[in-house]
Amino acid sequence: MSRRHSLPNTLPRPADELQRLERAWRLPRGWRALTAVNNTYIGKLYIGTAFLFLLLAGALALVMRAQLAVPEAGLVGPDTYNQLFTMHGTVMMFLFAVPIVEAVAVYLLPNMLGARDLPFPRLSAYAFWAYAFGGLAFFCTVFVGLAPDGGWFMYPPLTSGTYSPGLNADFWLLGIGFIEISAIAGAVELIIGLLMTRAPGMTLGRMPVYAWAMLIVGLMIVFAFPAVIAGTALLEMERAFDWPFFDATRGGDPLLWQHLFWFFGHPEVYIIFLPAAGMVSTLVPVLAGTPLAGHRAIVVALLAVAVFSFALWAHHMFTAGLGSLSLSFVSAASLAVAIPAGMQVFAWIGTLWRGRVRYDTQTLFVLGFLFTFVFGGLTGVMVAVLPFDWQVHDTYFIVAHLHYVLIGGVVFPLFAALYHWLPLLNGHRLDERVGRWVFGLVFGGFHLAFFPMHIAGLLGMPRRVYTYPAGLGWEWPNLLSTAGAAVIAAGLAVLLVDTVRTLRRSPQSHGNPWNAATLEWIPSENYATRSIPQVESRDPLWQRPTLATEVERGQHWLPGTVTGLRETLVTSARHADLRHLIVLPGPSWLPVVAAFGTAAFFLLLTVKWVWTAHVFGLVTVGCTVAWLWQTDRLPAATKAIIGEGVCVPIGASGRACHSWWATVVLVIVDMTIFASMGFAHVHVAMRADACPPPGAALPPWPVLLATCGGFAVSAALAWWAGRPLRWRDLGPWRALFFLVAAAITTTAFALLMNAYTDAGLAPRAHAWGATVAALLAYVGLHVMLVVIFGGYLTARAAAGLLTTRQRATFDNSLLLWSCACAQGIAAALMPPVVAWAMR
Repeated sequence: MSRRHSLPNTLPRPADELQRLERAWRLPRGWRALTAVNNTYIGKLYIGTAFLFLLLAGALALVMRAQLAVPEAGLVGPDTYNQLFTMHGTVMMFLFAVPIVEAVAVYLLPNMLGARDLPFPRLSAYAFWAYAFGGLAFFCTVFVGLAPDGGWFMYPPLTSGTYSPGLNADFWLLGIGFIEISAIAGAVELIIGLLMTRAPGMTLGRMPVYAWAMLIVGLMIVFAFPAVIAGTALLEMERAFDWPFFDATRGGDPLLWQHLFWFFGHPEVYIIFLPAAGMVSTLVPVLAGTPLAGHRAIVVALLAVAVFSFALWAHHMFTAGLGSLSLSFVSAASLAVAIPAGMQVFAWIGTLWRGRVRYDTQTLFVLGFLFTFVFGGLTGVMVAVLPFDWQVHDTYFIVAHLHYVLIGGVVFPLFAALYHWLPLLNGHRLDERVGRWVFGLVFGGFHLAFFPMHIAGLLGMPRRVYTYPAGLGWEWPNLLSTAGAAVIAAGLAVLLVDTVRTLRRSPQSHGNPWNAATLEWIPSENYATRSIPQVESRDPLWQRPTLATEVERGQHWLPGTVTGLRETLVTSARHADLRHLIVLPGPSWLPVVAAFGTAAFFLLLTVKWVWTAHVFGLVTVGCTVAWLWQTDRLPAATKAIIGEGVCVPIGASGRACHSWWATVVLVIVDMTIFASMGFAHVHVAMRADACPPPGAALPPWPVLLATCGGFAVSAALAWWAGRPLRWRDLGPWRALFFLVAAAITTTAFALLMNAYTDAGLAPRAHAWGATVAALLAYVGLHVMLVVIFGGYLTARAAAGLLTTRQRATFDNSLLLWSCACAQGIAAALMPPVVAWAMR
């Protein structure tokens, strides 16, 4: 960074910087409004869609509660009831709980971090539209009798082709697959945004607790969601191709699904809870008018909860027949997770105790959260004790505990956040008097609905039953629960009406109505704040009361747009020192069409329209390539003045580039999916009487080593082909080596496939062969991607777009190329190495 006012090849601050800023960030109108990628626009759509799914899932719950209000009711039959409770759980967990936490983050975090936008705006747009298109199409299966009916956890063998022969289960497996893709895309965006686009001076120690919570949640998604992606892929392959991963009669194991699903499922509970806890940690200091007690301790507690969550997946398998030693460790970890959760609760109570609390609606929802979540946590400690869990497992006690933790731990903080942050939308608050009625109805109705379920469970009422006989003592708990559900619905209806009424009012400046300390309350437009603030404390608006005025006057960093395009600043991950300026992409139809193509591809595969599905798959690939083709374009100037004589580089490459780190995150996701499939192979091999099983054999070692050598040579050749980019632009002739490297990868994979075919690989005969075939299929998918990379890099070189300054495309492609080749080597070596270890 230099402080000279006049530097060669440097863009100066323009005289009409505010007008240029407004033009660059102007929202498109009419039909083109669908192409907008601003975080505030996408965030509002995201939040609205997630709340729509909350209402839809609630409507399903009301029908279920009406059916269970009295014994032997006939409102719906058993098949319809199975679809209702499966869709209720699926929509709540996959289409509301996880999307809403990402949606709020997309809307809030850029302003809270002092950034103009998240670093990949089109990725946020793609994530939303894929979720919206796919989620709405998935929900419509309720109306045509094709909704999944195997439970939101989809345990085999109930969901195998033998016992669920229709399309219902396929809609869940393929539908949830692309919803998880959307969630992972959002996680990548948030991780890189949080680590690399914070305002200068906002060190990790000064970052708001809510931002910390979302960073931790993003990392949890990266490691947890691949397991369920792998599991759903295996179960769909079993249903489509008769590959017996979970069929015990052919060497499979139904418990394999439970391991994969709950390795995702239990961390998901904390993926949902931690953002809500971060919201509470942001709201409580404002409500009390004093800084948060134990800021650093709360961050440590969030990290501890995240770590513990990955050790608890067998918490859901206490009655599945696992070994006593494993169960004891998981039980101990289930008890230990209460310690960091308790640390946060005591920090919140301490903050409220030492401040002067303002008892408005948001405070009531925070207090309601504290009471409800602590109660749910106590029942969680109860079910962590093995003998007690054995008694109440699969009873309504577990249903009650789940809702106390998830609704008490998520929905109450969300409603508090709604009352707190809604003025950011149009400057108006929700009605306070109406809000107290909303709180009373929702809080009272919640406990009326779910507390009696504890009693019903202790009296022996099982989960997932569509009716029950009279005379067992279950009548009054169920009747009270149904009445409570109706009260909750009334509270939500009042809240919906008040929210719509408030949003219809004429916009005005939001100011800082709660005297909050965080940056999102600085006045903002489509371009976020006029300038990017310099942060000097954890509570910047309290520590420097004039900061909002200074930022609005353009007295801080980047008060305009030096390139005439959308821009934001990149800072260092730990200390938030200035690094460089990046140019952000603007509105485009490409993310919308790519998202529609993704949703159509999966849904059409579900109904067996294979060729049509592949057409939409090609549309998605084409849109993605066109989208990427527009990236990695830098202006001729290499530096830009962003303040009083301060200039920074425009763009970066290698490890300094934000897209390189985003690719690293994608590689971690990809390798975790592969590792989950590898776990499936090891699990099946350990259960087999012989490895490989009778009738199957392993390829000879020379062939396997030759295959590994081919993958290694391909990665090395791709690296060598792009090596000159360090000192000169890459010409089209040298870029042809990318095509040669891709051809070597394809040849190595063909050799590997031929070797296993000659060895008698029979994926339908035994689960061992099925897991090997799944590994090979996953490698084959990556070989196709390598071929696309080879052609793409060659085309960019021919167009003069692979240069010493514009080399991010090559750096990122090389990471993915190396990942694909590493998986090829691992797939070649894993079966023989595991077989040797099983001897």
